[in-house]
Amino acid sequence: MRLVTFVPKAGAAARVGLVRDGREVIDLTASGKAPFDPHDMISLIAAGPKALAWLRKAAAKAKKTLPLGKVRLLAPIPRPRKNVFCVGWNYVEHFEESRVSRLHTVEFPAHPTFFSKVPTAVNGPYDPVPSHAGVTAQLDWEVELGVVIGKRGIDIPEADALKHVFGYTVVNDISAREIQRRHGGQLFKGKGLDGTCPMGPWIVTADEVPDPHALRLTSRVNGATKQDSNTRHMYFKVPRLIAELSAGMTLEPGDILSTGTPAGVGHARTPPEFMKAGDVLESEVVGLGLLRNVIGKPATGRGP
Repeated sequence: MRLVTFVPKAGAAARVGLVRDGREVIDLTASGKAPFDPHDMISLIAAGPKALAWLRKAAAKAKKTLPLGKVRLLAPIPRPRKNVFCVGWNYVEHFEESRVSRLHTVEFPAHPTFFSKVPTAVNGPYDPVPSHAGVTAQLDWEVELGVVIGKRGIDIPEADALKHVFGYTVVNDISAREIQRRHGGQLFKGKGLDGTCPMGPWIVTADEVPDPHALRLTSRVNGATKQDSNTRHMYFKVPRLIAELSAGMTLEPGDILSTGTPAGVGHARTPPEFMKAGDVLESEVVGLGLLRNVIGKPATGRGP
């Protein structure tokens, strides 16, 4: 199933929808009494198997739908309850291409490198990304596979980790490179500018993704391919990431983990390349969806 958070028309409240046949949206606020709040994706995720069973019935019987192209899609979880958890240098080629910009780390780490993006960084799949003129001149692209946690857990064994996954989504971890370097090489500030975490266009439930390590992911700027790789090249796979992240720290329904980006980022090119106002950034994980964000342009909330 593909689940969205959407606004049906200007002035209406956001609500959760189920995409059917890739063309239409079932409004879950109009689909009968649900075992979750149909205005809140996290409530749906937390309801677990009973929510999924209810959704299957709703999809089968729904007669009234909305055209997907006529609604405004928000990020599937527009305001996460926590920061988005992120992973640095999870593809060996990206680790190598970033060698010059790292102040301290020389050898590939024995454990994942975690950082986070604040909730105000989260942005819609087709909304503009602020250019932040005067704050940064080095906005860079980083397409990534996003993992949405569905089941609460702490100290999760690696062997059980995928049982805690609700679904997957597309993320771009847009980064302000000179801000990263300005603050001693730590990643938090340079990764946390408002609107620099476009996400979506939906959550694909885990049952539709038999292997999260067999997904092609690409990014394009103004139609030119910048990154083209596959999640099979992740150094730390999703179960290892979840096991290490949850060690001593509770993961909860609706938590989001962005799993790292492959090679091809702008700051490692010769000469370096960065995005500017008017550029069109496309981020795709094949089979999961496509984001299309214009840097510094007005929002439409609708796809290309």
